[in-house]
Amino acid sequence: MGRIFAGPVRAESGTENTRDKEKKLRKVMLLAALLAVLALAAIPAIAQVTQESEQQGESGELDQSFTATQEGDNSTQCVGIQGVGNTGNAQNVTDILQYGSTADEFEFEEVGSTITVSPANTTTCDEQVNQAAAASG
Repeated sequence: MGRIFAGPVRAESGTENTRDKEKKLRKVMLLAALLAVLALAAIPAIAQVTQESEQQGESGELDQSFTATQEGDNSTQCVGIQGVGNTGNAQNVTDILQYGSTADEFEFEEVGSTITVSPANTTTCDEQVNQAAAASG
């Protein structure tokens, strides 16, 4: 019969078990360090996903006054007054997020806004001079 080394086998088994635990702990620590580095690299990219833009449109005051006067005898006047004013401003903010997009870049043609004022005024004047004949004797 052979000899049974119960003592040393247990000692080796305990040492191997401790080494296995150390290897597992090293792997977990390496994985944790790798995830920490990955998080540090990803945070700036995630922070760029948000976009804030603000544009305020303000309008000023508009004061237009028009006057038509007429003086004198035997005169006529036909006035078609039309005042047109605009105190607003055009809004032209275009928000684009390229995060997660398959497009390389964006190009815009004729981007912006315009304010078009197209007034129309039609004045029709039917001027007549009606004089009564005065009979003098």
